[in-house]
Amino acid sequence: MKALQFTSQDEPEVLELPVPQIADDEVLVAARRVGVCHSDIDLLEGRYIIPFRYPIIPGHEWSGQVAAVGSKVSGFTVGDTVVGECVIGEDHFGFSISGAGADYFVTKPAWLHKVPAGLSFADAALVEPFSVAYSALMKVGNANASDTLVVLGAGPIGLAVTAGAAALGAVTVVVEPSEDRRAAATKLGAAHTVHPDDAADLLASLTDGRGADVVIECSGRPEVMALALEYAGHRGRVCYVGIDVGRSAPAKLGLIQSKELAITGVIGSEGLWPATLRFLANTKIDLSPLITHVFPAEQALAALDSAHHPQTTIKAHIEFDAPLLG
Repeated sequence: MKALQFTSQDEPEVLELPVPQIADDEVLVAARRVGVCHSDIDLLEGRYIIPFRYPIIPGHEWSGQVAAVGSKVSGFTVGDTVVGECVIGEDHFGFSISGAGADYFVTKPAWLHKVPAGLSFADAALVEPFSVAYSALMKVGNANASDTLVVLGAGPIGLAVTAGAAALGAVTVVVEPSEDRRAAATKLGAAHTVHPDDAADLLASLTDGRGADVVIECSGRPEVMALALEYAGHRGRVCYVGIDVGRSAPAKLGLIQSKELAITGVIGSEGLWPATLRFLANTKIDLSPLITHVFPAEQALAALDSAHHPQTTIKAHIEFDAPLLG
């Protein structure tokens, strides 16, 4: 089978590997779409938030079909379209244990969720990043049409937050320097998009100086994380989603108290996948503007390279087409 493997730091390869064998309590999945995340690049370059070892097969944003089931597995049959969670107890699928970047890979039934009818393989492979966005929207509580909701950063997660917030009816404002990403945000339902240089003035105009009811920070840039406190209005709700490890920036921390801000953070989306799938199926959100590049499995290295160029790539997908094994 074809597999994308990180053999050592900064050494990715597309290899031919044996099809893995499954135990009685395991499920073999045939990959269909696998998204490339910035976390995959961190992994390749030797960084991640929990311990890992090379060689490792990446891939935690995926959709697939059940290719074979162990004799003790119930609830799944060959041909079912499935997605799977990436935070599995102390392990992270695609990081501390090998992931979905191969024709076939092994999972446990407890990790899997069936995909509702109407969601394509491409849509389903976006469930993982969308589940993080959905988690942020749940953390800020009851985002609705009464709220002016500011999204800081229009990367894949920020754009997913934009789509979800717009579906909930919030007046969604996306702050992003890239014109192309602002255009994608508009396609996904943003009521307003703005360059960071003009954000404060636009927000003051939209809210009569009150500030945002909700701010969801998705850039992971410390200086932007600090600005979230300034954009929020009195008793605003602020959620930090963008990840930064080790950097810092000055912030007006007194605003937390003077504005009585409610602040939370999100890492992953454990326990929310069934609700995320229902949300996507019921709202029929079109997430296709997130996917800017699709590569066949044999060109997986090109997919990785494209993810190094955020000025032209929002989300790259690797497409697999191995047959079901029965």
